Amino acid sequence: MKQVTLSTPFITLIVLDYGAIIQKILVKDKEGRSRNVVVGYDFPEEYLKDDTFLGACVGRYAGRISNGGFELERERYDLYQQKGVHLHGGKVGFGKKYWTIEEVHHGRQPFVTLSYDSKHLEEGYPGNLKASVTYTLINNALIITHQASTDLTTVVNLTNHSYFRLDDENLVNNYSLKLSCTKMVEMLANKLPTGNVIPVKHTPFDFTEGKLINSVRIDTPFAIDPNTDIVARASSEKSGIAMEVSTNQKALVVYTPPHFPAICFETQNFPDAPNHKNFPRSILRPGEFYKNESKYVFDLI
Repeated sequence: MKQVTLSTPFITLIVLDYGAIIQKILVKDKEGRSRNVVVGYDFPEEYLKDDTFLGACVGRYAGRISNGGFELERERYDLYQQKGVHLHGGKVGFGKKYWTIEEVHHGRQPFVTLSYDSKHLEEGYPGNLKASVTYTLINNALIITHQASTDLTTVVNLTNHSYFRLDDENLVNNYSLKLSCTKMVEMLANKLPTGNVIPVKHTPFDFTEGKLINSVRIDTPFAIDPNTDIVARASSEKSGIAMEVSTNQKALVVYTPPHFPAICFETQNFPDAPNHKNFPRSILRPGEFYKNESKYVFDLI
């Protein structure tokens, strides 16, 4: 595997070509100590055995798709599934592919661009998709830009799957969380959307005013409120680290895994949008360009 390290006076970022994975994000805590705020492995080869998408670029379609596939322009496309659920691009999605490092720039605003060419009918998806992801550091912010183009009408939904860990506690209960999301996607027991978008008010998932996570376990796609600047803010009193998320996407999937203390903020389109006409459009046609630009700002509280 190839590894790229970028730094500003505030952040150090380490990226792998395998899965375009974010291996480490190092920032300073309130004591001035450098802390890795994403869950990851110290040795890159350990990612070959990972099944939790640690830090990976997820695609061709992030999230879940129902019905074993979808119809597009009167054609049926069958996707890999387990128990009726297609997850994060299939059996071997983008997070388990070797990407090409296209460009690395070191300077005041360092960046790395990686690319991956997904062939027609890879994992069942139509079209030859040219995908890229650029990680850019600007002062105390990480900007992640996913882009894609296709030669045949297809669906696309790319995101980064980093698990953020802001302190060394064994739970994320003490994190303060605020979301600019007054609605969420209603889910079935298998985490597939029902097609309904419902208010978060009077549910445990109402973080609109900001509160401690406490015992709430989250695996939920939230609909981002229109004209929102800061989509999410999480912070830890123990480390003093705060993180703000902004994006041009329509949804934010927040996930707190059951087996280790962390929280994901997956900026993306709605899961299963190819099978729900009332969800935001996930179709990409030849001549169009897909772009997911998301920003993660780290600071002290």
